[in-house]
Amino acid sequence: MDELSFTPRELDVMSILWRGGSGTVAEVRAALGEELAYTSVLSVLQTLEEKGYARHESEGRAYRYYPTVAPEAAGDSALARIRDAMYQGSAESLFAQLVSDRRLGREELERMRRLLDERLEEGS
Repeated sequence: MDELSFTPRELDVMSILWRGGSGTVAEVRAALGEELAYTSVLSVLQTLEEKGYARHESEGRAYRYYPTVAPEAAGDSALARIRDAMYQGSAESLFAQLVSDRRLGREELERMRRLLDERLEEGS
């Protein structure tokens, strides 16, 4: 599973599984907060399972679905796609966009700086 790829709806469902650790179709449907048919949510979960991103176990008459990929792995893949599509492959341009966000507070910027310092130390 080199590159993870999710549709927006699949990502919504995976987000629920990541937050809760698991979920039945009914639980995921309720957490989505939208009026989706039970069969629509089931279809998304089955597709995620076919892709290898989720698995299920029987729980009474229902199935409980579990994520099989970490959110960080999905984030890495999504971020790489954004970097390539919007910033012509330039991590520096993507980073510049991130840090230029005026909504970032000083504490968060300092944490980002520490992460950069740690990464630079690894490369030495």
